[in-house]
Amino acid sequence: MSSGNAVVVVGSGLAGYNVARELRKLDAEVPLVVISRDAAGFYSKPMLSNALASKKTPATLVMKDAAKMAAEINARIVSNTGVQSIDTQAQTLTLSDGEVLPYRDLVLALGADPLRLPLQGDAADTVLSVNDLDDFARFAEALDTAAGGQPAKRVAILGAGLIGCEFANDLLAREIQPTVFDLAERALPRLLPPEASARLQAKLEAGGATFRFGTGVSAVNRGANGLVLTLSDGSTVEADVVLSAVGLRPRTHLAAEAGILTGQGIMVDRQLATNRAHVYALGDCAEVDGHCLPYVMPLMQQARALAATLAGKPTPVSYPAMPVVVKTPAWPTVVCPPSARAEGQWKVVSSDEAIEARFVSSANPDQLLGFVLQGKAVSQRQALAGQVPSLLS
Repeated sequence: MSSGNAVVVVGSGLAGYNVARELRKLDAEVPLVVISRDAAGFYSKPMLSNALASKKTPATLVMKDAAKMAAEINARIVSNTGVQSIDTQAQTLTLSDGEVLPYRDLVLALGADPLRLPLQGDAADTVLSVNDLDDFARFAEALDTAAGGQPAKRVAILGAGLIGCEFANDLLAREIQPTVFDLAERALPRLLPPEASARLQAKLEAGGATFRFGTGVSAVNRGANGLVLTLSDGSTVEADVVLSAVGLRPRTHLAAEAGILTGQGIMVDRQLATNRAHVYALGDCAEVDGHCLPYVMPLMQQARALAATLAGKPTPVSYPAMPVVVKTPAWPTVVCPPSARAEGQWKVVSSDEAIEARFVSSANPDQLLGFVLQGKAVSQRQALAGQVPSLLS
């Protein structure tokens, strides 16, 4: 395949593969190259945080290997290869194996890296994060062999946000009772009103989880019976495995070195274009018109819009209401978060079986800007989503 006029996609996650698939629907002929730093198998990253309950292994999470994906999208897939640099003037990439790859258009689907806490201790390097399939393989292995070659029974989770709560719920399916630590005062504080946080916490605690709020972890050391965590209040607890889930940082280093503007993420306009001609970004690495949204539905909207642009029909991305399903079967939760710029307040109605929280405009209480549904109320997701305005207008 000649790559001089190719569309080159860097990244083989959901963002990279979905924009490639969408492009192929519109243009069957353009040369297409996908660069992946891992084995380039297709899997759904959101499934990683409920794989234990689903009895999935790293191997069974892969739906299609690189060869099948190459055939499906008629592309050259370069696996286990990184990108050293981008020359936006020459429109070339230099790969880690030395190959210089020209492009017509370049799509950066680089993803994000887990935030790492500045932990002390001789076992700080054993703290795991799960951000991709290889990470999950290491986590699954640790759960099987952490305690003297025996399955782990005590898992400490750093962070009570979305991923931390999802993993807490998932570990309960393995009959592991996790302890979740967070300096915040409650679970999912950025997404849920206090009443919804408290109910989710209570349901997970009923299943066996423990939450310690207002408490951080400062050090992880090896002990006689596993790992010893030193907490911010000076006390210690033991664990077999420590999982960090404190957030993600968009991967921007490669773009910044090439002179591409970055902020929180790689800065793009509504056509997903950077400040360099023929260079685009989408997914977890992209900051779209000031918004970083590390969820699947925004990614899918971006992929469809960008594919149309690459196929010759410039198309701005639009964001309808995009509810997020929190994978906590112990207490079903759906979140349609209001924009960070929205001004309003939560109106909460709760019962033993459900919570319905509506974020309404301060200027117009009849204007719904976001919502949280829990328990039996999750059935109202589509009805309420239709009342929430588009994030990008």
